[in-house]
Amino acid sequence: MNKERVFEILVVEDTPASLKLISDVLTEEGYQVRPANSGELALASVAAKIPDLILLDIRMPGLNGFEVCEKLKGEARSREVPVIFLSAFTEADQHVKGFELGAVDFITKPFEKAELLARVKTHLELTQLRNHLEEEVERKTSELQKSHVQLEQALDGIVTATSRLLALRDLYTARHQAKVAMLSAAIAREMELDETQIKGIEMGAMIHDIGKISIAAEILGKPTRLTEIEYTMIQAHAENGYHILSDVEFPWPIAEIAYQHHERLDGSGYPQGLKGDEILLEARIVAVADVVEAMSTNRPYRPGLGIEVALDEVSRNRGKLYDERAVDACMALFREKGFKLPD
Repeated sequence: MNKERVFEILVVEDTPASLKLISDVLTEEGYQVRPANSGELALASVAAKIPDLILLDIRMPGLNGFEVCEKLKGEARSREVPVIFLSAFTEADQHVKGFELGAVDFITKPFEKAELLARVKTHLELTQLRNHLEEEVERKTSELQKSHVQLEQALDGIVTATSRLLALRDLYTARHQAKVAMLSAAIAREMELDETQIKGIEMGAMIHDIGKISIAAEILGKPTRLTEIEYTMIQAHAENGYHILSDVEFPWPIAEIAYQHHERLDGSGYPQGLKGDEILLEARIVAVADVVEAMSTNRPYRPGLGIEVALDEVSRNRGKLYDERAVDACMALFREKGFKLPD
């Protein structure tokens, strides 16, 4: 984290003792704290000045935390501010509701100081990453005076650098993305798409899981079955990735690929439940490559199932879950042209 940058955190908590405790912990760590003891005061504080992060209690008189979050996410100025709920709730449906409203995380009361600081740091770094991407694109665009070829090369470098950043935190996901990008580009080329579209598919696949940077490493690498709450947090990576990338003006639909690569033709996917042609073609191609790579190689919680099992999955669900043309192209690559994924 940039040590010269003093982050401003809005703490919304109606219990004076809790508000003081949280404020003291954050202040000692070097953060600037803006306290608010009600939802109404929180909204007024955000209207006056946008904070870097919001810690938001759920149970409050007047406007509760869910209502405050919904209002914040409904305003363009505050939509991108990360919200972490503070709650004694442990029920899965409460967590699901919070994530659906746009929260990035939950901290359960009573909390450990180390956990609070770790989660705050993670989400501030995620916001910095998104801002850095936007600044880099703007700088490159200005320097290169809209030169198409040079701009594409610069954006290619940004995508590569972003992928490497994720590798520092989660090497497995970074390797997965690289192999999915290779297969996605090969599928798109087999489908005879134009080179600009192929390039966009490859770039999008290179960082399609960037939203996982906001998920705790112990969850990503968990060797056993995930709990319902943990699985919900994993699913949030598609939307998190979209929010990281959506304000960056790529010449390709990079953010949409991250957002839609877990959607399925019959509407059974996530996070939006899109169907058929509602799903971008580029995302439908990356979805096939993503499934084939994920099933065929080792995962933290199981050994690889092998390429034949993976190809059988996409073949059996051709036209139901996965795009027909993308599946046909994928099958042709492996069955007829000897394509192989690297180890």
